[in-house]
Amino acid sequence: MTKVIVLTDGEHYPSVTRDAIAELQSTRDYQVLAAVFIGGTEKISSDSDFASLGVPVVRGGNYLQSIREAIKKYNPDEVLDLSDEPIIGYRERFEIASHVLANGAAYRGADFLFSPPRFTARVTRPSISIIGTGKRIGKTAVGGFVARTLAEKHNPLVVTMGRGGPAEPEFLNSAETKITPEYLLSVSKQGRHASSDYFEDLLTARVTTIGCRRCGGGMSGQTFVSNVPRGAQLSEQIEADLVIFEGSGSSIPPVETEGRILVIGANQPLDYMRLYLGPYRILISDLIILTMCEPPLADQAKIDAMGAAIKEINPNCTLVNTVFRPKPLGDIKGKRVLLTLTAPAVMLKTISAYLESTYQCRVVGASPHLSNRPLLKEDLERFGRLQPEVVLSELKAAAVDVVTAWGLEKGLEVVYLDNEPIPTDPNVDLKAEVLRFSEKLNLPSN
Repeated sequence: MTKVIVLTDGEHYPSVTRDAIAELQSTRDYQVLAAVFIGGTEKISSDSDFASLGVPVVRGGNYLQSIREAIKKYNPDEVLDLSDEPIIGYRERFEIASHVLANGAAYRGADFLFSPPRFTARVTRPSISIIGTGKRIGKTAVGGFVARTLAEKHNPLVVTMGRGGPAEPEFLNSAETKITPEYLLSVSKQGRHASSDYFEDLLTARVTTIGCRRCGGGMSGQTFVSNVPRGAQLSEQIEADLVIFEGSGSSIPPVETEGRILVIGANQPLDYMRLYLGPYRILISDLIILTMCEPPLADQAKIDAMGAAIKEINPNCTLVNTVFRPKPLGDIKGKRVLLTLTAPAVMLKTISAYLESTYQCRVVGASPHLSNRPLLKEDLERFGRLQPEVVLSELKAAAVDVVTAWGLEKGLEVVYLDNEPIPTDPNVDLKAEVLRFSEKLNLPSN
C-alpha cells in the first residue's frame, strides 16, 4: 500500500474531496495519511468543512511550508494533487514538485508523475556529490578543484559519470597512472574515450578516480541506465577516506551522499533557476558555485538576479560567484601557442589575453570547437600554418583523438590545461569555503 498525503483546495466542495479520498483508499491501494489545504475560499466556509474530509488537515499561510511540514510529519511515499486551477497553475505545480522531491517524496497528479532520483547505492565512507544544472558550465573543473582542495586534509577518491565512460567501472590509480599525451592517445586507439571525466580529474587533481557511464537524463536528474552503483561498490575496495561522486550534465549520481555541491552557469537562462525543476537542485545543495560570472556571458544585472533567485529558494546555502581562468599543466613560457577549447567563442579574446599576460606566451590561434570535430579539424588546418610550437588544450571532447593526434603527428608539444574557478569577490576564498563545507559533514582529517 502506498502512503500518501493529498493536496486540496477551496474550489472543490468538501464532499467531492472527501469522496475522492475514499475512492483512492478503496480502489487504488492508497493509504491517505493527511490532506494539505493550499488555498481557495469559494466552496470552503468553516472548520467543519475540513473536518468532513475524514483525515488530518495541514494548513497555514504558505502552502509550500505546509506541504513540507506535512511530508516531515507523515513521511509519505507520494503527494497526490487533488487541487486544480485557478488555485495553482503550471508554474506553481513545478514549484510544488521541486519542494516535494527535495523532501524525498514523489509528486503525482491526474496525468503526471515527478519522482526524485532513486539513490540505489551508498558507500560506507563519507561521501559528497558534485552536481550541475547542465553541460558546459564547468562542473568537472569545479570537481577537480574540490578534489585537490580536500586532498590537503583527506584521501579522496573521485567517481565520475560521463556519457562516454567505460562499459564497466574503470579504476585509475593516481600513484601508478601518469597522464601524458602519448598515454591518452594509446587509450583512444583502443576505442576508449580518453577525454572522459575520470582522465581529466586524475590529470588536474592527481587523485585516484573511477570512471563510470550513464545514458539518458530525466528532469529531476534520474538516468535511464548507469553503472555508477557498480562504481560505488568498486570504490569500497580502494583505499580512501572520502568518495566524491561527480554528476553528468544535469544528471545526479544515484548514490546517497552526506552533502552536495551544485554548479550553475551564469550564462544559463534565469528560468532554469526559478522554474521547472531548477529549484529542486538548489534546495538539495549545501554549497552552490555560480560560474562564468562575467560579460559577455552574463552582465552584472543577470548575475545579481541569479544570486537573488538562488538565495530566495535556499536561504541557508553558501553561494560563491566565480569566473574560470586557464592554468596550463606544462611550461608554455615564451612559446607560440595554439589553443583549443569548449569555451564559447566570445571568450576567446579574454582567455588568450590572460594566457599571454600570465604565462608570457603568444597565442597564435584559438579554436572554440573542441566539441565540434568537423569545425575543429578546419581550425587546426588553418592555424597550423601559423607555426605554433605548442598545442594547448582542455582535456575534453575531441582533445585526444583529434587535437593530440594532430599535434603529435606535426611534431608539436601537447600541453593540457585546467580551468580554475576564481571568486569574483577578492574577499572570498573558495578553497576555505570547500573546506568549511567538508567540516559540516564531519569528514575525517589526516
